[in-house]
Amino acid sequence: MSNRGIGRARLFLGTVILLATVMAWAIAFMMSPHGDTVVRGTEHVRPSVAAFLNKSAIGTLLLAALAGWLLFPARRPRKPRRDWAIAAVLAVLVLSSLYQLFWLNFVL
Repeated sequence: MSNRGIGRARLFLGTVILLATVMAWAIAFMMSPHGDTVVRGTEHVRPSVAAFLNKSAIGTLLLAALAGWLLFPARRPRKPRRDWAIAAVLAVLVLSSLYQLFWLNFVL
């Protein structure tokens, strides 16, 4: 007896979580304070943005791990193009989040 519905539901939920992870990562990426230009009078906002980016990077790592677990079941397809694409997206998310954590902790 095989239940293909569970596998499909797992892939659907993993795809939804991956989409949410990409959106959360993109919002944090657009708010990134990289650079030396700071407008006068806005220095007090920088610690709040740094705290937001720190928590966003950690959340992105957790959501990427959950999406990766859901999207890579034990049985593998014959043509792994989809797996390579998902792995590339997850790698970009994880590496950029780790870089952001490193940058926030050592540069700011």
